[in-house]
Amino acid sequence: MAAHTILFDFTLDKDKTSDEKQRLEVAKILRNELEHVFPQLELAYSMESPENGYFAVLHENKDTVITCRIFQHGLLTLNVEYFLPDGKEGISFDTMRTVELILRQKFDSDRSKYLPPIKRGGYIDIYMTSSDERIIEYDIDQVVYEARSPFQKIQIMHSKTLGNMLLLDELQNIAESDLIYTETLMCRGVENYEGKEICILGGGDGALLYELLKENPKHVVMLEIDEIVMQACNKYLSVICGDVLEKRKTDQYEIIVGDCVEYLKKFIADGRKFDYVFGDLTDIPITDAPVGETWDFIRTIFEHSFKVLKPDGKYLTHGNGSTCKVQLRLFEEQLDLLRPKVKYTTTKAFVPSFMEEWLFYQVTFA
Repeated sequence: MAAHTILFDFTLDKDKTSDEKQRLEVAKILRNELEHVFPQLELAYSMESPENGYFAVLHENKDTVITCRIFQHGLLTLNVEYFLPDGKEGISFDTMRTVELILRQKFDSDRSKYLPPIKRGGYIDIYMTSSDERIIEYDIDQVVYEARSPFQKIQIMHSKTLGNMLLLDELQNIAESDLIYTETLMCRGVENYEGKEICILGGGDGALLYELLKENPKHVVMLEIDEIVMQACNKYLSVICGDVLEKRKTDQYEIIVGDCVEYLKKFIADGRKFDYVFGDLTDIPITDAPVGETWDFIRTIFEHSFKVLKPDGKYLTHGNGSTCKVQLRLFEEQLDLLRPKVKYTTTKAFVPSFMEEWLFYQVTFA
């Protein structure tokens, strides 16, 4: 079940909406045409003002509610909202498309746009956002798993095109379709991991550990705080993690459940060094300045990670969407402040379940 919201907008000649009389004429035409689809349509409320233009609320049997705004600048917006129980069919695409085309002709509109129903509410959330806050609709058809750990909300959803997807606090993390994400993070084919000692910070989905072990490293230690995430991924995301989350320690690797910062401090005290450190933790925050708890956490990770890197070691991490230019620049400025000085390169990949291009960093001592 969900409330369906259908959105229209029309761009008109400003001369048709510049004064009250003309806006009321546009509203009359609009209502006449809508009554062909909603024959019992009634006007519940209307308002007209020189500053804000025309606004009206109409309804059909109080089940379908239509809001309309006519702006004096030549813009008409129309929202149709109705509740749709499970198993019932809503207003068809053809019907709404016909309404758009007829209204466009009636208004001699320069352009028009119709958006199919946005499904609001219900148990399955099919809408998420890109890194720069664009709305993305997923073809999710099932909630496979849902739990709340002491640290976050954990969900595994099934997408018809992407397979099972891991969501943490309702943010998309990785899907069965996303091998390119892991391969770009680890620079597969460029970096040589054979015989190397590696530390993964985070990585609870197990994908990075699984792919690194194929490269025959000497040993990998993974520091992940959320045991429940690993249990869920082991059961429902084995396509990307294989069986590496079945055990917490083998000759090839060790998974330590705990705060990675505290274990990094221990490694520093013990003088332990790694050829590679992976930051598979939080994304670069979408803020206008490098302040706040998440930025402080990123700086702490930098400080400790480079203390456990060998002189010729490398720190590899994901950044954020390539469109987040300001935030990526802020991240790079934090790298530039590090002492000893570091240098970095970047790689990009289009990640299927993110539906956008993502940026990755490779950082070494200068």
